[in-house]
Amino acid sequence: MTSLPRRILDSVLAALAVAVLTHLATVVLYGAVNGATPEVLVQLNGIFGFSSILLFVFLAVAGIGALYRRLWLTAVVALVAALASSWLGTLLALIAAGNIVSPDMLDYLWRSTLGFNLLFQAVAVVIAVTVGRRLWLLRDAAAGASRRLALVRMPSSRLSEGIVTHQQRVPIDAELADAQWEGYVETLRAEGFTLVDVPPADELPDSVFIEDALVIIGGTAVVTRPGAVERQPEVAAAEQVARELGLPIAHIVEPGTLDGGDVLQIGDAIYVGQGGRTNPEGIRQLRALAGRHGRTVTAVPVTKALHLKSAVTALPDGTVIGHPSLVDDVSMFRSFLRVPEVEGAHVVVLDSETVLMSASAPASAELVRSLGYRVVTSDITEFEKLEGCVTCLSVLVR
Repeated sequence: MTSLPRRILDSVLAALAVAVLTHLATVVLYGAVNGATPEVLVQLNGIFGFSSILLFVFLAVAGIGALYRRLWLTAVVALVAALASSWLGTLLALIAAGNIVSPDMLDYLWRSTLGFNLLFQAVAVVIAVTVGRRLWLLRDAAAGASRRLALVRMPSSRLSEGIVTHQQRVPIDAELADAQWEGYVETLRAEGFTLVDVPPADELPDSVFIEDALVIIGGTAVVTRPGAVERQPEVAAAEQVARELGLPIAHIVEPGTLDGGDVLQIGDAIYVGQGGRTNPEGIRQLRALAGRHGRTVTAVPVTKALHLKSAVTALPDGTVIGHPSLVDDVSMFRSFLRVPEVEGAHVVVLDSETVLMSASAPASAELVRSLGYRVVTSDITEFEKLEGCVTCLSVLVR
């Protein structure tokens, strides 16, 4: 979840740690077996020096691709890097000692892979999957903790043409909508989020509802496939921005459809609304993607609202809140709190103590405050006319 420069730095540091520790451990272990005299240690240092340098280079390059994110991938890449670096390193050491490349030398090099260099290779793999991976994950976690990003997208001048499904179309005040969007963005900025602008798309009336184009699960950006065909072009720019942020990318593909507004994440549990824009195949694909991150997916019937998160959202402690008139089956959730206003069913969790709510739901905001939470509000009436809510207008990346 880091930028390219940060990934390069993290990869270099992890590779350096693996190479240095591998070199030291190999020299010490061989020295202990062969008699740890200064002469022996110097000789061993020279023999494995080239291999350790090459191991650093190979792992530093491979690490930019986030090889440490999966344990099995770390082991496989480390093994390949160890084999290649030990073979080439020994070749360079022999050449540096004045030997001429010959068939006998090449034969020795191949035999050394399962002989002299076996210890180096084993140590390199063990250190890569333990120390190297741990260091990379710690720095990746620190980068995520230090960054609070909010992806947003400026309203289209054709906002008033946005799709309306469950309520009557009413006129949109375009100037007021722009001002309200600016206010929403400033609220996120004031709460410590760095704003990341997805390029606006005037030809796409609903593109301001960026949440439907992208879902973040376990640090991976899942590029959706909106259920409304007219909205499917919205995802391209969102995906490009996610790539620029260094996020791993996954896709919902045809015939699956999925709107981000149908995805409610509560810890390791993910509820997905089915009945409107998201179909069973989209849920199946998301379930497979989420399973890779240890998350479970539960399908929830949605017939009374546009999206699941039009009907319910969740407080930081996992309590689901919603307005009964929009919820098909309250028993789907472990805990459910009724709110007095339809617009009060929507919260954006900003941190463990703070939520963002619509200014249209003062009684609901007061209810949430009574539970010990800090509530900040934003006026988004023009977007609510298009079945939008506070969750629709941003995608948070932590």
